[in-house]
Amino acid sequence: MKIAVGSDHGGFALKEAVKKHLEAKGIEVEDFGCYSTESVDYAVYGAKVAHCVADGKADYGVLVCSTGIGGPSTAIAVEELAACGAHTFLRVGTCGGIDLAVMGGDLVVATGAVRQEGTTLHYMPLEYPAVADFDVVDALRLGAQSTGANVHVGVVQSKDSFYGQHEPGRMPVAPELEYKWNAWKKAGVLCSEMESAALFVVSAVLGLRAGALFAVLWNQERRQAGLSDPHCMDTTIAIEGAVEGLKCLIMRDTAE
Repeated sequence: MKIAVGSDHGGFALKEAVKKHLEAKGIEVEDFGCYSTESVDYAVYGAKVAHCVADGKADYGVLVCSTGIGGPSTAIAVEELAACGAHTFLRVGTCGGIDLAVMGGDLVVATGAVRQEGTTLHYMPLEYPAVADFDVVDALRLGAQSTGANVHVGVVQSKDSFYGQHEPGRMPVAPELEYKWNAWKKAGVLCSEMESAALFVVSAVLGLRAGALFAVLWNQERRQAGLSDPHCMDTTIAIEGAVEGLKCLIMRDTAE
């Protein structure tokens, strides 16, 4: 089996980690770049990997790109990578805890996302759920567990405003923001982030697979409850878990 890999500058480190793991498994890898963290356009490298697979020169392609912050950037990345032939999307990033059981240094695998954002309304009515693909969720769960970290699996919240979460009291719509935040807490929503709802809905509309794995940075709810609130800014463990999950998906796909 041969796998083509590529990335933009923001995904360079993860691409290198994926390549290392694949080569360690004896899988032939062709790297189409980029080859450093110097700023580049991911579409250039996405097209190279896509053409390699489409021309039958590789069995699979793995692309790593940095989408920027929020649903709009995520939707653009999914649309353009899908046009290049991508069929499976893994979001690897960070989040802040909501549920009191979630602590800095833990990992969260999303099964679905609260659509408290605007991008997905341009794709589907609000009644449509933002859910991850089951096979991707299972692979990411196994990958996350292999790291030895505490792993939580469940629903996350996707939002558009960072400061609307952290400083809701100064917003003119404070009562609405605080009401909904308390609802998410009571419903057991695990954490808050800004991209998964868009990833899940856009992927579903395009008929593609998607999932998400997060490193927890901190949990403001634990601090407000008088509990310990460790901060962990190292995302290496999330990358390791995602690579293991990706390996699991590739092995399952090639076995079918």
